[in-house]
Amino acid sequence: MKILVLNERDPLHPKAGGAEIHVAEIFRRLAAGGDEVTLAATSYAGCEPEHELDGMRVWHLGPIPIYYPRVAFETLRTTWRGEYDVVVECLNKVPFYSPVYSRVPVLAICHHLFGEVAFQQVSWPVAATVWLSEQLIPPLYRAPEFITISESSRNDLVHRGIPESRIEVSHCGIDRPAIEVDTKKLRPMRVSYVGRLEAYKHVDVMLRACAALSSRFPELEIYVIGRGVEREPLEALARELGIDDRTTFTGFVSDEERDRILAETRVCVCPSEKEGWGLTIIESNALGTPVVATDADGLRDSVRDGETGYLVPLRDVDGFREKIAMLLEDDTLSTEMSERALAWSRTFDWDVAADEMRAALERTLGILT
Repeated sequence: MKILVLNERDPLHPKAGGAEIHVAEIFRRLAAGGDEVTLAATSYAGCEPEHELDGMRVWHLGPIPIYYPRVAFETLRTTWRGEYDVVVECLNKVPFYSPVYSRVPVLAICHHLFGEVAFQQVSWPVAATVWLSEQLIPPLYRAPEFITISESSRNDLVHRGIPESRIEVSHCGIDRPAIEVDTKKLRPMRVSYVGRLEAYKHVDVMLRACAALSSRFPELEIYVIGRGVEREPLEALARELGIDDRTTFTGFVSDEERDRILAETRVCVCPSEKEGWGLTIIESNALGTPVVATDADGLRDSVRDGETGYLVPLRDVDGFREKIAMLLEDDTLSTEMSERALAWSRTFDWDVAADEMRAALERTLGILT
């Protein structure tokens, strides 16, 4: 197949996140299997107009102000000329509306839609634009099949008017860490967060919960792994709470360094308001680390409440404090939950996810019935 993938960011973009990991892992496997994959993404400082990445052609179509109009033009032009068999549109930022102008079939991947959460992430004019743009998805995507990465995202699409019969759930895989995990070994009194530092992630909830535990657990360490616009406000909050001396903001780190930190972490925390799927949760579980997360879309799919971690109401600092404390003070609970988290993580596989994507593409092209 000749596949054109529309995703705002490529995996090397400075703001790349879980959606970009998902796209890269799936489509590099399809490329390795003989498919021709082109990823059309935005440009950023220092990038080449085109380059190859893991067997895929990455095609940079300019910065945001011209990117979406150019995507529409180039998709129309290239599909009209028969350069691609199928278009894959990633719905995780602003919709491309590719079914309107593509001259070949479209398959939609929905990581998650922002909805009202957009108003916490960006200025209200931009958020209103995002919210309004999502309202056009049901009428303009009447033909495409959807692949989504969690039951929560599927339910969101159904709620918005997409027939459930056109939606398939295909969970993300993970890369197995090189570190051998001993779930019986007691870990340091360390609490970690991993992910982008954005307003809707509510990392401040973790800091406030840990501050309330600092006198109870004098050896408590706090790691904040990741980068984003909220780093400076979070560092200021740590100073205000009096926990800056025990809090490490790592910024961006390699996968190896991230895994080293998480393998010595007693509990990870994910206080985000909404996710398509908790990829960082499963990555933490793969290192035997339980996760306390918000009982929110995406996260409730990746955390098995009471087995691999705990779910807590949104922004409930006391709730997070209580569940974190349980895993810090109860060694038996911590090790048992660590074993279950590791076992749960082993049910997720990128090769399986790639096979499911290939089958969906073949259905889209009528190769399978």
